[in-house]
Amino acid sequence: MEALMIGVSGVRGTIGGTLTPAVVSQMSAAFAVWLREQAVTRTSALPLGTEGSTPAPLRVVIGRDSRPSGPWVRDAAVAVLTASGIEVIDLDIVTTPGVAMMVKHLNADAGMVITASHNPIEWNGLKFLTRDCVAPPPRDAERIKQLYQEGRSHLVRVEQLRLTKKNPETHALHIRRILDRVDVLGISSRRYKVVLDSVNGAGCVATATLLNKLGCQLIHINATPNGQFPHEPEPIAKNLTGLCDEVKRQHAQVGFAQDPDADRLAIVDENGVYIGEEYSLALAARYILGKKPGVTVTNLSTSRMLDDIAAATGSKVLRTAVGEANVVDCMLKENASIGGEGNGGVIDPRIVPGRDSLVGIAYVLQLMADTKKSLSELVAELPRYEIVKTKFECRREDANRAVAAVVTELSKQPGITLDTQDGIRIDWLSERAWIHARPSNTEPIMRIIAEAPEKSVAQERINQVQKIVQRVLG
Repeated sequence: MEALMIGVSGVRGTIGGTLTPAVVSQMSAAFAVWLREQAVTRTSALPLGTEGSTPAPLRVVIGRDSRPSGPWVRDAAVAVLTASGIEVIDLDIVTTPGVAMMVKHLNADAGMVITASHNPIEWNGLKFLTRDCVAPPPRDAERIKQLYQEGRSHLVRVEQLRLTKKNPETHALHIRRILDRVDVLGISSRRYKVVLDSVNGAGCVATATLLNKLGCQLIHINATPNGQFPHEPEPIAKNLTGLCDEVKRQHAQVGFAQDPDADRLAIVDENGVYIGEEYSLALAARYILGKKPGVTVTNLSTSRMLDDIAAATGSKVLRTAVGEANVVDCMLKENASIGGEGNGGVIDPRIVPGRDSLVGIAYVLQLMADTKKSLSELVAELPRYEIVKTKFECRREDANRAVAAVVTELSKQPGITLDTQDGIRIDWLSERAWIHARPSNTEPIMRIIAEAPEKSVAQERINQVQKIVQRVLG
């Protein structure tokens, strides 16, 4: 199903299909108008006597992943931003967390990432970041969408145009910030053999450099940032059989897999066993909370392993609606020490206020070095749950109808808790099981995720919800 997806994460569409130069231009123009509205709001809030001062030109940093369509999408976006009088700083091919970091580092008003994250090669898109380095909150995302639909723009005269600048500092700064948070000598002394699959994406250069500085023996597969994905780019089990085989062949201690824009991380243990994205946050949280207990934040679709880790360290878990911006917003408000999402997104706001596979890699290696345990040993120490995920093509309005029906039918069951801030999450307390059904923010699909100590129980809960959905949607 081809669609143009516009949501809190920006816009995504198919190349040669729904994402056209006209769409990119119109969306970039809408983003520029929204930025000017934000600037006016900030100026009106200044103390008396300063509101008449000449405002500085708006500045946007822009980066892209390695997709072949990236250059023309970037050029279309830059052309409109420049025509709108905005100073653009081009970071070239960099990770999404790298762009977020550079927004604050360069004192920019916003960021734009040309990426479709884990979507296949035929997709691309624009991801917007605010001056706080996170995706716009839902209200602002809706405003950008409204401006797009109205075809709004604000073009300037020639004397107000600003030349585009290039900045090559992203990778070096990102790596330096991560190294400041770990014991480089402690990790280096272990000389870990690491297999890294960067899926020929934006993480190739920075991640290889990080691992080399951590003294790892690196075997880097799919290491050319040309966007030619050698397998489906989402870092899930069925797409990473090559990584698992290479870990075994190389007798490596660990394997890491990134998605094209390097904000998600999946892990393979020393036996070549895919342990998955859910463990990325769990292991990073064990390292951070083990050093200093505190608050951790995640979304409703993330494994309850995090709850068990928090309980063992005297920490607390807060849950939000799915979406990086929701998690980060809560983390900043609660001064959380670590957080993220179960799709492999580890967040340490001291480095980048967003999902960051490089942070996850460094913290997992630090945990291994501190405990002197293998990855399989560390995983065995965590409470074991089975998580089952399914998805199917579905329009958002149909998914919302299905969720409403699930709430109506299952809310009467005894011994459950309900959370309706994002679709519906139901927890069966006695079973230590839960299910979360929701429409995707980035694709025309509905997701249903369940977790329980036994896979059969999780699958049973999936089946229970699917029967309701099928009856409603036919």
